[in-house]
Amino acid sequence: MAMTKTLSMISRTGRDLQRYNDGCRQVVGCIPYRYRKTNQSCTVKGTQIDDLEFLLISSQKSPRWMFPKGGWETDEALEDAALRETFEESGVIGDVEVQEFLGTWSFKSKSQGTFHEGHMFPLLVTEELDDWPEKTVRKRLWLKFSEAREVCWHSWMKEALDVFASKLTKITKDDEPQTCPFDELSYEQTVAAVSNSNTMFFEEPRINIEANDLTCEELRISLVAKPSLGKLLFNEEPRRKPFFNEISNVANSMFSEEATMTTKTKKMFNAKLGSISIAAFS
Repeated sequence: MAMTKTLSMISRTGRDLQRYNDGCRQVVGCIPYRYRKTNQSCTVKGTQIDDLEFLLISSQKSPRWMFPKGGWETDEALEDAALRETFEESGVIGDVEVQEFLGTWSFKSKSQGTFHEGHMFPLLVTEELDDWPEKTVRKRLWLKFSEAREVCWHSWMKEALDVFASKLTKITKDDEPQTCPFDELSYEQTVAAVSNSNTMFFEEPRINIEANDLTCEELRISLVAKPSLGKLLFNEEPRRKPFFNEISNVANSMFSEEATMTTKTKKMFNAKLGSISIAAFS
């Protein structure tokens, strides 16, 4: 949210319009930041915390450094109060990121001895002015994250800065492409993934061993009656050792017998293999 109202060069004073919640004074502030390389408005996605600088201001009554904040009054919305206080105390304007509201902190004012509730927003600075209402009583200082956290006087403001950094880290992480290393997949997940992408990996029908528990003699009969069965079986890779070892032995025996045949007998065997009787193998 950008400042749309006319900026006044005179800071608000007095407590006539001050908001209270169960006796606690309502305070609102911002954490002003900019990008170190361009100092211009740009997207937060993909940004690291060290790419940013944060603006702190000095206290009116001491050399302590803090983020701009002040009283939330009854004639303004919370975000409008945050913009106004930031302009009056630090002389910058920009976009209050309402959707990234940092939170509310309760603290006791040492100077006044009363309890306050502080509401904090991040503010992306779009313009830094040379003149502002409290220029003569405050100084400005741009610092990196670690430096800003170190010099900031108020512990609750440090916590707000930590929340900002945490939100930025989450946004950056969510923006990264998500990958799943192959070695992290379970066997079942790998099979499912390959099967879905390539139908060639679908499980082929398997011959049931128990349903095909043939003796050698029965197998010979089957091969004579239907020669194509021998070709089908002998071309198949041995997946079931107990069963296919028998097939292999029978095949070797058959081919050995075939090799001893005369050329004429061999031609007859090839031409009329389907009509050879059981006796030919006995």
